[in-house]
Amino acid sequence: MPDMLVKLYNLPDPGPLLERLRTEGIQIKRAMTADKSRVVDFVAANFTANWTNECESTFARLPVNTFIAVKEKRIIGFASYDAIVRNYFGPTGVLPECRGMGVGQALLLQTMHAMHHDGYSYCIIGWVTEALAFYEKAVGAVAIPDSFPGGYKDLIDLG
Repeated sequence: MPDMLVKLYNLPDPGPLLERLRTEGIQIKRAMTADKSRVVDFVAANFTANWTNECESTFARLPVNTFIAVKEKRIIGFASYDAIVRNYFGPTGVLPECRGMGVGQALLLQTMHAMHHDGYSYCIIGWVTEALAFYEKAVGAVAIPDSFPGGYKDLIDLG
């Protein structure tokens, strides 16, 4: 479960992917404070309590550090940053029935571009389990040796 490192100054252009998703009725947008209960409830219903807490913390900033994927006024995915520690991407998740459509990649790219716009040159993707190949391909991420538990080392329970 290593952390991964991404160069934010060398990211792919998300434009073509975002346009394709728009034609399929999927919008990727930065969440607003008025979206908080809907987004946090979505994460709580579909993912872990830790992810819910982390996502909720991003609504304490303006602009909010969470992006969401919306289809037919329904949230289908999310991606947050600066939630556990600064300069960390995640948590992120997409509903199982919406995976493989490019939604996760679009959320990743929008979030990474926002982080670069915020002044970061590099980003840490924390505690990567099954998505190593996805992050390598999507944004050129590389595993950081001996990095677990990284920014999560002070959690009460790493389980």
